[in-house]
Amino acid sequence: MVTAYVLISAEPGKATDLVRGIQKITGVKDVHAVTGPYDAIAYIEAPNFSAIGDLIVAKIQKVEGVSRTLTCVSVEL
Repeated sequence: MVTAYVLISAEPGKATDLVRGIQKITGVKDVHAVTGPYDAIAYIEAPNFSAIGDLIVAKIQKVEGVSRTLTCVSVEL
């Protein structure tokens, strides 16, 4: 299983709806509105790297109000 944190920038005034929309996506384990340079952070899980990419590009980035994402894949040390 591959996990990642997705940092999400929202269009002005869209953060609340964006978080609600992302919560409904299969593979999104948790999502929070945050302060700072990003508006939300989602913790996601998928069976492989390809599925992580599909989840981000085909689902998260398609949610209304998402303007940009930055993905940080989790690693074990």
